[in-house]
Amino acid sequence: MKKSNNKNTQPKQRHCSFCVNKKIEIDYKDSGFLRRFTSSFAKIVPRHRSGVCAKHQRELATAIKRARVMALLPFVQK
Repeated sequence: MKKSNNKNTQPKQRHCSFCVNKKIEIDYKDSGFLRRFTSSFAKIVPRHRSGVCAKHQRELATAIKRARVMALLPFVQK
């Protein structure tokens, strides 16, 4: 039996949900929406897990940091 060579297969390319749907706007006041992009310990989820492009990841990080300063999101969650 021959083993399959998984090294040469390319991963399925995901598209940024913000680029696909232009109507979605990143706003620091929408804390429920921003919680989708934070982990259980309130850390910002990296790009490869959230599936967003670099531009929108930077905007998300800025919005999450602003929401933390305004006390809409926690800095640390136990």
